[in-house]
Amino acid sequence: MAERLLTFDIFRYNPATPEIPPRMQEFQLEETVGMSLFIALNRIREEQDPSLMFDFVCRAAVCGSCGMLINGRPGLACKTLTQDLGEKITLMPLPVFKLVGDLSVDTGVWFRYLNVRTEAWIHTDQVFDPKGLEERMDNPTAHRIYEAERCIECGCCIGACATANMREDFIGAAFLNRIARFLIDPRDERPAAHIFEVVGTDEGVFGCIGLMACDDLCPMEIPLQGQLAYVRRKMALVALRGK
Repeated sequence: MAERLLTFDIFRYNPATPEIPPRMQEFQLEETVGMSLFIALNRIREEQDPSLMFDFVCRAAVCGSCGMLINGRPGLACKTLTQDLGEKITLMPLPVFKLVGDLSVDTGVWFRYLNVRTEAWIHTDQVFDPKGLEERMDNPTAHRIYEAERCIECGCCIGACATANMREDFIGAAFLNRIARFLIDPRDERPAAHIFEVVGTDEGVFGCIGLMACDDLCPMEIPLQGQLAYVRRKMALVALRGK
């Protein structure tokens, strides 16, 4: 592959210095074989501007920290290769979440709040026995739970969601996927009516307008369309039965 001179058009703004207005700043970098956006951003920070802010932890599409808008589409910097992009690359922070600075956003507070709001844990009256055998589960059920658990909470589905961009109270695909996970899990003893109180409104599953950008742009390729449809069917049945 012939080396290219890449131009990065990067959003810059630090809320700690509001007197400096938001702007786009250009950087140029020679492309190397196998370069990811994560590598490119680190080189720009190390070689050109140490004040550039962006997030990373694992560099292996596991932590979800490096989510951002890449040419207008949510994606992970560590998973996106520059060879798959043009010579000019525009990078902006994910919308919806609080901006920390430049490409860095705070997804942690948002996800912690929704974990509590959706009560994202197993509800059971059984007393835990540390010496007891693990409860057996059939393979198809375990696989469906695993599919939902592959979410890395990167926020790409939220940034891509039209409803989440218009409404602060919408819980988004990540947590509707989480709700699907607990509806599937036979160990969760919550009645469906209890879950309906959490997601059976236009703040929850009925607020989805069906554009399915979340499904198209999930870096982990979780079948969010199917997960949302499953939750919607369950909640519709609860409503028809009068909870």
